[in-house]
Formats: sequence, structure tokens, C-alpha cells
Amino acid sequence: MSFRYLTTFLAVSIGFLASAKTVIVCPSCEINSIKTAVEKADSFDRIQISEGIYNEFDITINKPLELVGIDRPTIDVQSKGYGIIIKSNNVSISGLRIIHIGTSYTKDFAAIYITKSKYFVVENTELENVFFGVLVEKSHKGTIANNHISSDAVVEAGSGNGVHMWHSSHIEVKENLLHNLRDGIYFEFVTNSTITNNLSHDNLRYGLHFMFSNENEYHYNTFRNNGAGVAVMFSKKIIMTHNTFTKNWGSASYGLLLKEIYDAEIENNTIQENTIGIYAEGSTRINYVNNNFVGNGWAIKISGACYTNLFHDNNFLTNSFDVSYNSKVNDNNFNHNFWSSYTGYDLDKNGIGDVPFRPVKLFSYIVNRTPETILLLRSLFVEILNFSEKVSPVFTPDNLKDNEPLMKKVS
Repeated sequence: MSFRYLTTFLAVSIGFLASAKTVIVCPSCEINSIKTAVEKADSFDRIQISEGIYNEFDITINKPLELVGIDRPTIDVQSKGYGIIIKSNNVSISGLRIIHIGTSYTKDFAAIYITKSKYFVVENTELENVFFGVLVEKSHKGTIANNHISSDAVVEAGSGNGVHMWHSSHIEVKENLLHNLRDGIYFEFVTNSTITNNLSHDNLRYGLHFMFSNENEYHYNTFRNNGAGVAVMFSKKIIMTHNTFTKNWGSASYGLLLKEIYDAEIENNTIQENTIGIYAEGSTRINYVNNNFVGNGWAIKISGACYTNLFHDNNFLTNSFDVSYNSKVNDNNFNHNFWSSYTGYDLDKNGIGDVPFRPVKLFSYIVNRTPETILLLRSLFVEILNFSEKVSPVFTPDNLKDNEPLMKKVS
């Protein structure tokens, strides 16, 4: 943009802001309807909504506006449709409580529906008993922050997601609380976006679920007690750091499911007390560094077509099985990790075990083929079986080993 055009743009923007007015809405005011206030407001006006209950739905915003709730006013949609529909750039929503979004099998009703918008903000709202919480499509450069989104999801077909994004980019999702939904956060065809400091728990399916979404980052989130954990699928150039995946238990539950993921960094995460900590299938060129795998059934399960993955400086602590493999080792590398089940020695006192560690146990191999044998997990027979395989590997991968097992935990 040339200096002349930039100057003109700024002058027009400042002119709009200087002429902007505040429209007051309250149950006893001249304007007692949010819809009416939106219709009467000019572009860039501020609509201030006072405490009260407003029985309204399909409040459509098609101009730049700021909606601000004072003392948490409630919009009761009464299961009639959408709460607020945003179809304009430069729209900000804050301080509202929106409840009772109706369930539909033909429309994705949401408390806040954002379509073809830029520079939007949704913050400090409470969205309760929702079908979808915040539904975003074909929108860019927005922020969804500090919201509490919840529902009472019972079956997947009759429930929606907390934050649902489709074909969007450059979105920041941060410091939200999401629970009792189908998926807490769902991304599809979303790029260059960040998910930070969210708590997503007790959701019917996934705490976080994203597909076909490249170049996104996830930091300092907690995903707890979700039906199937977290799923990351068909994406590349993903960065996940300082997240916690915990207490995702069930026959099809994972702390983190990776399916056809390429060129990712998974670092400094805590994967604790899950049926399967990380399950990887068809995932390549991933660096797993400085993660803590604690008290999982399986810390890591690797299925077919995984290549050039690096596992180093991780802590594997009190997992029933550290690593499970059902395919070739390929060129995946486990090195310089701490294993609580390592029983080797360090005669030269350099902090590295003198004997390589083989993380795949024979019993893990057997359980993969006959799951019912898991009942024998703590038996003496299994201990003898694993010891004999460690001495002379026959069934477990001979070349899957950590040649530099650490004697102390990675701090």
C-alpha cells in the first residue's frame, strides 16, 4: 500500500471512530432489543447491552460493530436458531451470556456464527447449552479468547463442537474453557493459527480434533478426560509444545492420535495416564523431544508407514508398555531417553547406560495379537517371558533400541 493510500485509509478509519456513538440497550430503555439496536447502529458504533434476559435469535451483524455486555446480560435463543450471526469485518463481541441453542440435523446452529469475516473478536462470553459454540467459516485474522463454552452432549449425532473452524486462517484461540461437547476444538482446512492456554475436558469425543490443517501451533493447553483424547490428522508443519494430555481412558482413547502427519515438532509435553499416550500411523519426520510419558497403558504405539521420526531426551515413567510396534522399525530413531524400566548400569559414570535398552517387550507383542492376554500383565510368567526375550530377541525388533539410555530423568 502506497503512502497516499495508507494516509487515506487511516484518515477514513479515524473519521469513523471519531463519529462512532454508543447505543444503550436495556429491558426498560427506549431500545430494548439487541436486534433493533444493531439495525439502528451505524458502522463502528458501540452497542452497550445492560443486565437482563433478551429472548432473541438470529441477531445478524452485517456492519462493523462492537457489542459489549454489562453485568453479563443473557441472550436466550430458546432453541429457535442461531444466537448471533456475524457477516462483517471488524466485529467485536464481549461480556455476553448466550444460552439454549437448538439442536438440528440439517443446520449447524451456533451461539455465535462467523462467516466471511476478518478482524473479529469473541471474548469473555459464556455460551451454555449450545449445539455449536463459536462456529467460524471462511474467516481470517480473528481472536476467540477467555470464553466458557459448555453443553450436555450425550450422543455424537445430536451434539456439536465448542470452537469449530472451517476454511479459515490466522485465528488465535486462547484461554477458553470447553467441556461436555462433542469436540472441544475442531479445525478443518485451517492454517497459520494458534491454540494456546485452553482447557478442554470431559468432551464426548475429542478435546482437540483437526484435519487437513497445516502450519498451526498448539501451546500450553490441557486436554483431560475426553472420550477419545486428541486427534491430529492429514496435516503437516505442526508445532505442539507444553501441552498436557491426561486421563483419556477407554478402548479407543489416546492422549494424542497422529494419522498421516508430516514435519511436526512435539516437544515438552506431558502425556500422562492415558490408555495410549501417543498412537502414530503413517506419520513421518516428527521430532519427539523432552516429553514426559507417565503412567500410560502404552506410552507410544507405532503402526505402519512411519519414517524418519526422532525420539530423544524423553522421560518414560512407569508405563505398562513403553513402546509397541506392529511394523518395520524403518529409520525411526530412539536415543538418549530415560526409561524407568531400564535395569542397566553405568560403570564409567557418564550418565549414559553402558547397555542398550530395548523398549519393546515380548508381552506387548503378544497383547497386540491377542488382547485378552492383558489379564496376565502382572504375572510372574510374563516377567520370565520378557526376560528371556531381552536376553535373546526373536519376536521383538532387534534394531529398535536406545543405544544411549539415560541414567537420570531429563529435567
